[in-house]
Amino acid sequence: MAGKPKEKWSQDVTDHSDALDLEARVFEQHDPHKIAVSLKRSAEHSDRRKSSPYRSAMSMLTFFINRAGHNLPDKQKRILERAKDELRKEFGRA
Repeated sequence: MAGKPKEKWSQDVTDHSDALDLEARVFEQHDPHKIAVSLKRSAEHSDRRKSSPYRSAMSMLTFFINRAGHNLPDKQKRILERAKDELRKEFGRA
C-alpha cells in the first residue's frame, strides 16, 4: 500500500480534540508544571469543551497517558503522572 501511513485514532483525538486546542508537543515536555499550566490554559480558553476546564484538562492528560501505552518511555510517564498533581494544584484541588 503506497502513500502516507494511516494515523491512529488516538493520535487524531490528541491532535484534533473537539474540547481543547493543545500546545504543540505539550506531552513531550519534561517539566510537569509546564505541562499542567499549558493544559490549564488550553482548557480555560476553549469554547468547545463540554465540561469544566479542570475535568477537560485532566481527561486529556489521562487519555494521552493511557493511549500512549507501552510506547511511552517510563521516564516520560512519570513526568506525566506528576503533571496530574501539578494540574490539581493549578486548579486548587490538591
